Amino acid sequence: MAELGAHLTAPSAGDDRPSIFEAVAQDSLMAAVKPALQHLVKVLVESNPGRYGFLWRWFDEIYVLLDLLLQQHYLTRCSASFSENFYSLKRIPIGDHRQQPLATAGLPKRQHWKSLLLLVLVPYLKGKLEKLVSSLREEDEYSIHPPSSSWKRFYRAFLAAYPFVNMTWEGWFLIQQLCYILGKAQHHSPMLRLAGVRLVRLTAEDMQALEKKLAGATTSQTHSIKTQVQSAVRKALAGIAFSLSTGLSISVFFLQFLDWWYSSENQETIKSLTALPTPPPPMHLDHGAGSALLPKLKTVCPLCRKIRVNATALSTSGFVFCYRCVYNYVKTHQRCPITGYATELQHLVKLYSPES
Repeated sequence: MAELGAHLTAPSAGDDRPSIFEAVAQDSLMAAVKPALQHLVKVLVESNPGRYGFLWRWFDEIYVLLDLLLQQHYLTRCSASFSENFYSLKRIPIGDHRQQPLATAGLPKRQHWKSLLLLVLVPYLKGKLEKLVSSLREEDEYSIHPPSSSWKRFYRAFLAAYPFVNMTWEGWFLIQQLCYILGKAQHHSPMLRLAGVRLVRLTAEDMQALEKKLAGATTSQTHSIKTQVQSAVRKALAGIAFSLSTGLSISVFFLQFLDWWYSSENQETIKSLTALPTPPPPMHLDHGAGSALLPKLKTVCPLCRKIRVNATALSTSGFVFCYRCVYNYVKTHQRCPITGYATELQHLVKLYSPES
Protein backbone atom coordinates (compact mmCIF):
# COMPACT_ATOMS: atom_id res chain seq x y z
CA MET A 1 0.00 0.00 0.00
CA ALA A 2 2.85 2.38 0.79
CA GLU A 3 4.36 1.73 -2.64
CA LEU A 4 1.01 2.40 -4.36
CA GLY A 5 0.59 5.63 -2.37
CA ALA A 6 4.04 6.76 -3.43
CA HIS A 7 3.13 6.17 -7.08
CA LEU A 8 -0.05 8.19 -6.62
CA THR A 9 1.36 11.24 -4.88
CA ALA A 10 5.09 11.56 -5.43
CA PRO A 11 6.47 11.29 -8.97
CA SER A 12 10.15 10.64 -9.28
CA ALA A 13 12.65 13.45 -9.72
CA GLY A 14 12.65 14.80 -13.26
CA ASP A 15 9.41 13.00 -14.11
CA ASP A 16 7.25 15.40 -16.12
CA ARG A 17 4.22 13.11 -16.15
CA PRO A 18 1.04 14.46 -14.51
CA SER A 19 -0.30 12.60 -11.53
CA ILE A 20 -3.24 10.25 -11.97
CA PHE A 21 -5.41 12.81 -10.19
CA GLU A 22 -4.57 15.52 -12.73
CA ALA A 23 -5.09 13.13 -15.64
CA VAL A 24 -8.47 11.89 -14.40
CA ALA A 25 -9.59 15.41 -13.40
CA GLN A 26 -9.04 16.78 -16.90
CA ASP A 27 -10.97 13.83 -18.33
CA SER A 28 -13.92 14.50 -16.03
CA LEU A 29 -14.00 18.22 -16.84
CA MET A 30 -15.40 17.83 -20.36
CA ALA A 31 -17.59 14.93 -19.20
CA ALA A 32 -19.35 17.36 -16.83
CA VAL A 33 -19.83 20.09 -19.43
CA LYS A 34 -22.10 18.25 -21.86
CA PRO A 35 -24.81 17.16 -19.33
CA ALA A 36 -24.96 20.69 -17.92
CA LEU A 37 -25.36 22.26 -21.37
CA GLN A 38 -27.94 19.61 -22.22
CA HIS A 39 -29.94 20.56 -19.14
CA LEU A 40 -29.85 24.26 -20.12
CA VAL A 41 -31.08 23.37 -23.63
CA LYS A 42 -33.86 21.26 -22.11
CA VAL A 43 -35.03 24.23 -20.03
CA LEU A 44 -35.08 26.41 -23.17
CA VAL A 45 -37.01 23.80 -25.16
CA GLU A 46 -39.60 23.34 -22.42
CA SER A 47 -40.14 27.10 -22.28
CA ASN A 48 -40.70 27.40 -26.06
CA PRO A 49 -40.79 24.10 -28.00
CA GLY A 50 -41.56 25.72 -31.34
CA ARG A 51 -38.58 28.06 -31.30
CA TYR A 52 -35.92 25.97 -29.54
CA GLY A 53 -37.04 22.43 -30.37
CA PHE A 54 -34.34 22.03 -33.01
CA LEU A 55 -31.67 22.56 -30.33
CA TRP A 56 -32.88 19.44 -28.52
CA ARG A 57 -33.28 17.34 -31.67
CA TRP A 58 -29.81 18.27 -32.99
CA PHE A 59 -28.05 18.79 -29.67
CA ASP A 60 -25.44 16.07 -30.23
CA GLU A 61 -24.51 17.40 -33.67
CA ILE A 62 -24.37 21.05 -32.53
CA TYR A 63 -22.29 20.09 -29.51
CA VAL A 64 -19.83 18.02 -31.55
CA LEU A 65 -19.29 20.92 -33.97
CA LEU A 66 -18.60 23.33 -31.09
CA ASP A 67 -16.34 20.75 -29.47
CA LEU A 68 -14.49 20.25 -32.77
CA LEU A 69 -13.89 24.00 -33.07
CA LEU A 70 -12.76 24.29 -29.46
CA GLN A 71 -10.38 21.31 -29.53
CA GLN A 72 -8.94 22.33 -32.91
CA HIS A 73 -8.15 25.79 -31.52
CA TYR A 74 -6.38 24.43 -28.45
CA LEU A 75 -4.50 21.68 -30.26
CA THR A 76 -3.18 24.22 -32.75
CA ARG A 77 -2.37 26.91 -30.20
CA CYS A 78 -1.30 24.91 -27.13
CA SER A 79 -0.68 21.29 -28.28
CA ALA A 80 -3.39 20.21 -25.84
CA SER A 81 -7.12 19.79 -25.57
CA PHE A 82 -9.19 22.39 -23.72
CA SER A 83 -9.32 20.40 -20.48
CA GLU A 84 -5.62 19.47 -20.67
CA ASN A 85 -4.65 23.11 -21.12
CA PHE A 86 -6.95 24.03 -18.20
CA TYR A 87 -4.78 21.79 -15.98
CA SER A 88 -1.50 23.13 -17.50
CA LEU A 89 -0.75 20.00 -19.52
CA LYS A 90 0.34 19.48 -23.12
CA ARG A 91 0.70 16.63 -25.59
CA ILE A 92 4.01 15.54 -27.07
CA PRO A 93 4.64 12.80 -29.63
CA ILE A 94 5.90 9.47 -28.38
CA GLY A 95 9.58 9.21 -29.28
CA ASP A 96 13.13 8.89 -28.10
CA HIS A 97 14.09 12.57 -28.39
CA ARG A 98 15.29 14.04 -25.14
CA GLN A 99 14.19 17.64 -25.60
CA GLN A 100 10.48 18.32 -25.61
CA PRO A 101 9.01 20.64 -28.26
CA LEU A 102 7.40 23.83 -27.01
CA ALA A 103 3.62 23.87 -26.66
CA THR A 104 3.40 26.59 -29.33
CA ALA A 105 5.14 24.35 -31.88
CA GLY A 106 2.02 22.22 -32.25
CA LEU A 107 1.82 18.51 -32.87
CA PRO A 108 2.91 16.77 -36.08
CA LYS A 109 0.02 16.54 -38.54
CA ARG A 110 -0.51 12.82 -38.01
CA GLN A 111 -0.74 13.09 -34.22
CA HIS A 112 -2.76 16.31 -34.49
CA TRP A 113 -5.55 14.85 -36.60
CA LYS A 114 -5.59 11.57 -34.72
CA SER A 115 -5.87 13.49 -31.44
CA LEU A 116 -8.69 15.65 -32.83
CA LEU A 117 -10.69 12.67 -34.09
CA LEU A 118 -10.25 10.72 -30.87
CA LEU A 119 -11.16 13.74 -28.72
CA VAL A 120 -14.31 14.59 -30.66
CA LEU A 121 -15.51 11.64 -32.72
CA VAL A 122 -15.15 8.78 -30.21
CA PRO A 123 -17.29 10.42 -27.45
CA TYR A 124 -19.88 11.37 -30.09
CA LEU A 125 -20.13 7.82 -31.46
CA LYS A 126 -20.20 6.35 -27.96
CA GLY A 127 -23.06 8.66 -26.98
CA LYS A 128 -24.99 7.77 -30.13
CA LEU A 129 -24.50 4.07 -29.42
CA GLU A 130 -25.81 4.47 -25.86
CA LYS A 131 -28.87 6.33 -27.17
CA LEU A 132 -29.43 3.58 -29.74
CA VAL A 133 -29.31 0.92 -27.03
CA SER A 134 -31.72 2.93 -24.87
CA SER A 135 -34.18 3.39 -27.74
CA LEU A 136 -33.97 -0.30 -28.66
CA ARG A 137 -34.78 -1.25 -25.07
CA GLU A 138 -37.80 1.05 -25.13
CA GLU A 139 -38.85 -0.32 -28.49
CA ASP A 140 -38.48 -3.85 -27.17
CA GLU A 141 -40.79 -2.94 -24.29
CA TYR A 142 -43.43 -1.16 -26.41
CA SER A 143 -42.82 -2.97 -29.70
CA ILE A 144 -45.63 -3.90 -32.05
CA HIS A 145 -43.42 -6.29 -34.07
CA PRO A 146 -44.40 -9.97 -34.00
CA PRO A 147 -42.39 -11.85 -31.31
CA SER A 148 -40.79 -14.14 -33.89
CA SER A 149 -39.65 -11.44 -36.35
CA SER A 150 -36.00 -11.59 -37.41
CA TRP A 151 -35.49 -7.89 -36.60
CA LYS A 152 -36.62 -8.40 -33.02
CA ARG A 153 -34.33 -11.42 -32.60
CA PHE A 154 -31.42 -9.40 -33.96
CA TYR A 155 -31.73 -6.41 -31.65
CA ARG A 156 -32.45 -8.61 -28.65
CA ALA A 157 -29.13 -10.35 -29.34
CA PHE A 158 -27.50 -6.92 -29.70
CA LEU A 159 -28.98 -5.75 -26.39
CA ALA A 160 -27.74 -8.93 -24.70
CA ALA A 161 -24.19 -8.47 -26.04
CA TYR A 162 -23.88 -4.71 -25.41
CA PRO A 163 -23.27 -4.90 -21.61
CA PHE A 164 -20.30 -7.22 -22.18
CA VAL A 165 -18.88 -4.95 -24.91
CA ASN A 166 -19.26 -1.92 -22.64
CA MET A 167 -17.66 -3.79 -19.74
CA THR A 168 -14.67 -4.66 -21.96
CA TRP A 169 -14.34 -1.02 -23.04
CA GLU A 170 -14.45 0.33 -19.47
CA GLY A 171 -12.13 -2.44 -18.26
CA TRP A 172 -9.59 -1.44 -20.92
CA PHE A 173 -9.52 2.10 -19.51
CA LEU A 174 -9.29 0.83 -15.92
CA ILE A 175 -6.35 -1.47 -16.68
CA GLN A 176 -4.57 1.37 -18.49
CA GLN A 177 -5.02 3.66 -15.48
CA LEU A 178 -3.70 1.01 -13.09
CA CYS A 179 -0.63 0.52 -15.29
CA TYR A 180 -0.12 4.29 -15.33
CA ILE A 181 -0.35 4.48 -11.53
CA LEU A 182 2.25 1.72 -11.15
CA GLY A 183 4.58 3.35 -13.68
CA LYS A 184 4.18 0.58 -16.26
CA ALA A 185 2.61 2.80 -18.94
CA GLN A 186 3.15 6.29 -20.34
CA HIS A 187 -0.56 6.91 -20.85
CA HIS A 188 -3.49 6.89 -18.45
CA SER A 189 -5.93 6.50 -21.37
CA PRO A 190 -5.87 4.18 -24.39
CA MET A 191 -6.98 7.15 -26.53
CA LEU A 192 -3.62 8.85 -25.97
CA ARG A 193 -1.81 5.70 -27.01
CA LEU A 194 -3.90 5.42 -30.18
CA ALA A 195 -3.12 9.07 -30.96
CA GLY A 196 0.61 8.45 -30.54
CA VAL A 197 1.08 11.11 -27.85
CA ARG A 198 1.56 11.39 -24.11
CA LEU A 199 0.77 14.06 -21.53
CA VAL A 200 3.38 16.16 -19.75
CA ARG A 201 3.25 19.28 -17.62
CA LEU A 202 3.79 22.71 -19.13
CA THR A 203 7.21 24.17 -18.39
CA ALA A 204 8.17 27.80 -17.73
CA GLU A 205 9.44 28.02 -21.33
CA ASP A 206 6.04 26.83 -22.57
CA MET A 207 4.26 29.51 -20.53
CA GLN A 208 6.53 32.24 -21.92
CA ALA A 209 6.13 30.99 -25.49
CA LEU A 210 2.33 30.94 -25.17
CA GLU A 211 2.32 34.51 -23.83
CA LYS A 212 4.59 35.70 -26.64
CA LYS A 213 2.43 33.96 -29.26
CA LEU A 214 -0.71 35.60 -27.90
CA ALA A 215 0.95 39.01 -27.83
CA GLY A 216 2.38 38.54 -31.33
CA ALA A 217 -1.02 37.55 -32.73
CA THR A 218 -2.53 40.85 -31.57
CA THR A 219 0.25 43.02 -33.09
CA SER A 220 0.92 41.17 -36.36
CA GLN A 221 0.07 42.99 -39.61
CA THR A 222 -0.80 41.49 -42.98
CA HIS A 223 -0.51 43.12 -46.40
CA SER A 224 -2.06 41.09 -49.22
CA ILE A 225 -5.82 40.68 -49.60
CA LYS A 226 -5.54 36.89 -49.48
CA THR A 227 -3.58 36.91 -46.24
CA GLN A 228 -5.96 39.50 -44.80
CA VAL A 229 -8.98 37.29 -45.55
CA GLN A 230 -7.23 34.22 -44.15
CA SER A 231 -6.20 36.17 -41.07
CA ALA A 232 -9.75 37.49 -40.58
CA VAL A 233 -11.20 33.95 -40.83
CA ARG A 234 -8.60 32.61 -38.40
CA LYS A 235 -9.26 35.46 -35.97
CA ALA A 236 -13.02 34.90 -36.18
CA LEU A 237 -12.66 31.18 -35.51
CA ALA A 238 -10.12 31.84 -32.77
CA GLY A 239 -12.44 34.44 -31.24
CA ILE A 240 -15.35 31.98 -31.18
CA ALA A 241 -13.14 29.27 -29.69
CA PHE A 242 -11.71 31.72 -27.15
CA SER A 243 -15.21 32.81 -26.15
CA LEU A 244 -16.26 29.20 -25.72
CA SER A 245 -13.16 28.34 -23.71
CA THR A 246 -13.46 31.44 -21.52
CA GLY A 247 -17.10 30.72 -20.86
CA LEU A 248 -16.33 27.12 -20.00
CA SER A 249 -13.47 28.14 -17.72
CA ILE A 250 -15.60 30.66 -15.84
CA SER A 251 -18.62 28.37 -15.56
CA VAL A 252 -16.80 25.18 -14.56
CA PHE A 253 -17.54 25.70 -10.87
CA PHE A 254 -21.12 26.67 -11.66
CA LEU A 255 -21.48 23.43 -13.63
CA GLN A 256 -20.19 21.48 -10.65
CA PHE A 257 -22.82 23.21 -8.53
CA LEU A 258 -25.53 22.19 -11.03
CA ASP A 259 -24.25 18.63 -10.93
CA TRP A 260 -24.59 18.63 -7.14
CA TRP A 261 -27.97 20.37 -7.21
CA TYR A 262 -29.49 17.79 -9.54
CA SER A 263 -27.84 14.79 -7.91
CA SER A 264 -30.06 11.96 -6.67
CA GLU A 265 -29.13 12.68 -3.04
CA ASN A 266 -30.46 16.24 -3.36
CA GLN A 267 -33.71 15.47 -5.19
CA GLU A 268 -35.88 15.31 -2.08
CA THR A 269 -34.78 18.81 -1.07
CA ILE A 270 -35.42 20.12 -4.57
CA LYS A 271 -38.91 18.62 -4.65
CA SER A 272 -39.81 20.19 -1.31
CA LEU A 273 -38.56 23.61 -2.48
CA THR A 274 -39.97 23.59 -6.00
CA ALA A 275 -43.25 21.67 -5.51
CA LEU A 276 -46.05 23.37 -7.46
CA PRO A 277 -49.68 22.45 -8.21
CA THR A 278 -50.21 20.32 -11.30
CA PRO A 279 -50.84 22.65 -14.26
CA PRO A 280 -53.86 22.15 -16.54
CA PRO A 281 -53.32 20.27 -19.84
CA PRO A 282 -51.89 22.46 -22.64
CA MET A 283 -54.76 23.82 -24.73
CA HIS A 284 -53.20 27.00 -26.14
CA LEU A 285 -53.38 25.92 -29.79
CA ASP A 286 -53.42 28.05 -32.93
CA HIS A 287 -56.81 27.98 -34.60
CA GLY A 288 -55.18 27.60 -38.00
CA ALA A 289 -52.84 24.62 -37.60
CA GLY A 290 -53.29 22.91 -34.25
CA SER A 291 -57.07 22.83 -33.87
CA ALA A 292 -57.49 21.62 -37.46
CA LEU A 293 -56.02 18.31 -36.29
CA LEU A 294 -58.69 17.84 -33.63
CA PRO A 295 -61.79 15.96 -34.86
CA LYS A 296 -65.24 16.99 -33.67
CA LEU A 297 -66.01 13.52 -32.29
CA LYS A 298 -64.02 12.64 -29.19
CA THR A 299 -63.88 8.95 -30.19
CA VAL A 300 -62.00 9.70 -33.45
CA CYS A 301 -58.21 9.53 -33.63
CA PRO A 302 -56.70 12.91 -34.70
CA LEU A 303 -54.10 11.11 -36.86
CA CYS A 304 -56.01 8.51 -38.89
CA ARG A 305 -59.46 10.21 -38.59
CA LYS A 306 -61.08 6.88 -37.73
CA ILE A 307 -62.66 5.46 -34.59
CA ARG A 308 -59.84 4.86 -32.13
CA VAL A 309 -58.45 1.34 -31.73
CA ASN A 310 -56.50 0.59 -28.52
CA ALA A 311 -56.90 4.12 -27.17
CA THR A 312 -53.59 5.55 -25.96
CA ALA A 313 -52.95 8.92 -24.33
CA LEU A 314 -49.78 11.03 -24.30
CA SER A 315 -48.85 11.98 -20.75
CA THR A 316 -47.12 15.13 -22.05
CA SER A 317 -50.29 16.64 -23.55
CA GLY A 318 -53.31 14.51 -22.55
CA PHE A 319 -54.56 13.88 -26.09
CA VAL A 320 -55.75 10.39 -27.08
CA PHE A 321 -54.94 8.47 -30.28
CA CYS A 322 -54.86 4.95 -31.69
CA TYR A 323 -51.92 3.08 -30.25
CA ARG A 324 -50.39 2.19 -33.62
CA CYS A 325 -50.84 5.74 -34.98
CA VAL A 326 -49.28 7.54 -32.03
CA TYR A 327 -46.54 4.93 -31.60
CA ASN A 328 -45.31 5.38 -35.18
CA TYR A 329 -45.64 9.18 -35.00
CA VAL A 330 -43.76 9.59 -31.71
CA LYS A 331 -41.07 7.14 -32.77
CA THR A 332 -40.44 9.21 -35.94
CA HIS A 333 -40.90 12.79 -34.69
CA GLN A 334 -40.34 12.63 -30.88
CA ARG A 335 -43.15 15.12 -30.23
CA CYS A 336 -46.90 15.32 -29.69
CA PRO A 337 -48.72 15.64 -33.04
CA ILE A 338 -51.13 18.24 -31.59
CA THR A 339 -49.08 20.46 -29.28
CA GLY A 340 -45.56 19.81 -30.56
CA TYR A 341 -44.33 19.08 -27.02
CA ALA A 342 -41.22 16.86 -26.85
CA THR A 343 -42.43 13.28 -26.31
CA GLU A 344 -40.83 9.84 -26.00
CA LEU A 345 -42.25 6.33 -26.25
CA GLN A 346 -42.41 5.98 -22.47
CA HIS A 347 -44.99 8.80 -22.41
CA LEU A 348 -47.59 6.56 -24.10
CA VAL A 349 -50.32 5.54 -21.63
CA LYS A 350 -52.76 2.77 -22.62
CA LEU A 351 -56.38 3.53 -21.71
CA TYR A 352 -58.87 0.84 -20.69
CA SER A 353 -62.61 1.48 -20.88
CA PRO A 354 -64.99 0.00 -18.28
CA GLU A 355 -66.50 -2.27 -20.96
CA SER A 356 -63.11 -3.96 -21.61
